[in-house]
Amino acid sequence: MSTYIAQNVAALQAYTPGEQPQDRGIIKLNTNENPYPPSPQVAAALAAFTAERLRLYPDPNASALRRRIAEIHGCRLEQVFAGNGSDEILALATRAFVENHGSIGYFVPSYSLYPVLADIRGVEKRPVELAPGFTWQMPAAYRASLFLLTTPNAPTSMMYERAAVTSFCRTFDGVVLLDEAYGDFAPDNFMDLALAPHNTNTLVMRTFSKSFSLAGLRLGYVIGPVPLIEALYKIKDSYNLDMLTQVVGLAALNDLEHMRTNTRRIQATRARLSAALAARGYEVLPSATNFLFARPPDGDAKKVFDQLRSQKIFVRYFPGPRTGAYLRITIGTDAEIDALLAVI
Repeated sequence: MSTYIAQNVAALQAYTPGEQPQDRGIIKLNTNENPYPPSPQVAAALAAFTAERLRLYPDPNASALRRRIAEIHGCRLEQVFAGNGSDEILALATRAFVENHGSIGYFVPSYSLYPVLADIRGVEKRPVELAPGFTWQMPAAYRASLFLLTTPNAPTSMMYERAAVTSFCRTFDGVVLLDEAYGDFAPDNFMDLALAPHNTNTLVMRTFSKSFSLAGLRLGYVIGPVPLIEALYKIKDSYNLDMLTQVVGLAALNDLEHMRTNTRRIQATRARLSAALAARGYEVLPSATNFLFARPPDGDAKKVFDQLRSQKIFVRYFPGPRTGAYLRITIGTDAEIDALLAVI
């Protein structure tokens, strides 16, 4: 082992992204991508973008993009931070809000990047096991510098109760970052908590990867109190969002109805797939996302995962004592879901 590598990096178990197969014949239901294309305004913005513009640096503050985000959510420009995907925002939060002797909290199971970010920072991890049925139950006298709370959660797909989230944000002695990557597919969201004057510790994060069909672009944003947003700007890369990303992101935000139409289509297919799996004896958790978390009748999710894979249908399997009995199935097109059900 090289002596030039930091000890925490040398010991690090890196995050494992979902598989990205190169075979175009595969039905890809494993990475929660949107099965439908982004807005035609995105295509128009790409067509109008000239290579000559790339000789210049982009706006370091993504002002036009952030102004549109602020307009949509009814907040001030100073309350919006735009980042190179949600993952950059998460990484910056672990640096801005956690001292070297601090700690990072998160639910288990949840987004598997969270413990990796804590290990990169070399700070204490304070995981909270979800209760039976993957419901929320905080230990008494729990403390952490930063708590990363995905709602609706992944991989379980479930929405947390508003009263519980609201109470937690108001009483937690640290920063709470509500990760709403799947918020557009849910019946409710918690953006109001980031804008409430008394919630000086609460941030709400969104991504363009899911509902806007722009996973390949890498764009996310977070809204919250001005002091927290200013802290993120102090430590971001000088030009963290390239010019093309800013242009395309703004185009997507200028066609919200296209995004909402796609979201409604996915919600309808989600309901159909959930009912079809339940009719086949699967336990399907109540989903507020663009995927399902489902347990086969015999609990042998690995067997079903392998069988689907042999038929070139990719879903996600998470080994482990709590997740190993379930499959995470991204909602695809109706034709893709019909092919999945035919194999099952």
